[in-house]
Amino acid sequence: MALGKFFKIQEGCESMIGELAAFGAAICWTVSAILYREAVLHTKPISANIMRCVCTSLILVASLAVIGRLQVFTSLSAYAVVLAGASGVIGLGLGDTLYMVSLKLIGVARAVPITCTYPLFNLLLAVFLQGETVTVQVVFGAVAIVFGIWLLTGEGEKIEKGLQKENLVKGVVLALVTAIVWAVSITMIDMAVTLPETGTLDGALAVNTLRVSAVAAFLLASAPISDRQFSFLKMPKRTIATLISGGVVALALGWFFLAYSFLHIPEAQAVPISSTSPLFAAVAGIVLLHEPVTAKNIAGSIIIVLGVFLLFII
Repeated sequence: MALGKFFKIQEGCESMIGELAAFGAAICWTVSAILYREAVLHTKPISANIMRCVCTSLILVASLAVIGRLQVFTSLSAYAVVLAGASGVIGLGLGDTLYMVSLKLIGVARAVPITCTYPLFNLLLAVFLQGETVTVQVVFGAVAIVFGIWLLTGEGEKIEKGLQKENLVKGVVLALVTAIVWAVSITMIDMAVTLPETGTLDGALAVNTLRVSAVAAFLLASAPISDRQFSFLKMPKRTIATLISGGVVALALGWFFLAYSFLHIPEAQAVPISSTSPLFAAVAGIVLLHEPVTAKNIAGSIIIVLGVFLLFII
């Protein structure tokens, strides 16, 4: 009897650790959005992404070297390497660049909730590629997400006509495209981390490091075309520090917390918790960035989060 009670307490503690880790991922992604928003006000999004990915990849590789885990790269199959690299180029290269443009155009409080609809597109990919069944609950979740986006894209009293209206439309479209690109990238990274040789925390860390390093190499190689003036080398030191901080918080800590949560709670429980970033983003946009956020926008953020919960909680 006492032994059974002990195991229940232990199970409860593990569940709490997993939930806190997933919650930590949501906080990390909110903090990084604030840092990115501050940085892109002083530089081009593509330049910002180059600096962020290159510096973060160096930090991740150095961290693995310090803890003596560099040998885990040798255990990765060619398939895992290709998946991780492609996921990085698609998600962190294309997706995050579009994300930064969206942050610059419509702010944290609008961009983050819209981009956080990526679970909906992940679900659509699962339906079309893996033949998963669409339930009534999933339909309600999808409708809630679409309705939440509609609320967020309402112009409100503080959105003027002309250029600001064009920025709003462009920013919303780019945020939605970001969500689609992230969904493709996440599908690929899920395929990589579920392989037999990557099914451990060390394997997940190696895949994530490889993912960031691949996009860093790609962005550097394409810099003569995408950033012809090499603006990423001419940034103010404060902007560089902000981007590095955002990269470490999002790509290192955020992904670590999410991976760690999977060791203690099911993915179906961890993903909704980690997808609560829109709520914190709405508050941060109002309090820290003084963005013009209305009650309609806050309601949209909450509805999107509820929609994500409906998609994943069975």
